Amino acid sequence: MAITYWENHSCDRIKDEFQFLQAQYHSLKLECDKLASEKSEMQRHYIMVMCVCFSLQAEIVKRLNGICAQVLPYLSQEHQQQVLGAMERAKQVTPPEMNSIIRQQLQAHQLSQLQGLALPMTPLPLGLSQPAGLPAVTSSSGLFSLSSILASQAQLAKEDKSTRETSDSHREEDGDKSD
Repeated sequence: MAITYWENHSCDRIKDEFQFLQAQYHSLKLECDKLASEKSEMQRHYIMVMCVCFSLQAEIVKRLNGICAQVLPYLSQEHQQQVLGAMERAKQVTPPEMNSIIRQQLQAHQLSQLQGLALPMTPLPLGLSQPAGLPAVTSSSGLFSLSSILASQAQLAKEDKSTRETSDSHREEDGDKSD
């Protein structure tokens, strides 16, 4: 009889352990199903966000092209050629380069937030102090700084035109005084 008691007790313990493991399996399976549905939901959101990003990117490109087309006639022939070259280089930026640029910009932004600094999201163009030339657009500056470069060139062109007009008016005044 002693063997039957131990056998019965062992069977009960095995049965309890089996039920416990079965309950754990069931709860883990439910959690796994929940995570799988959350994953599919996150993938749907990711796809929606990517679609919005691509449409925004297309809109930005369209607007930048419009701005360039409006500004281009006001530039000198030399500057027009430089801007057209920069635009061609910007069009040749590949998606991996763009992802790298975006990643760098996000890291710089996150770093600035951590440090409490207000760093600009886009790098400043290298040639702002050089009115004669357009700085080269590389894959590291890409489309993000193209608008800054074009804006600085337009500002430089306006300042150059203003300087020429001022010097012309001074010449006219000097001519009037000599009469």
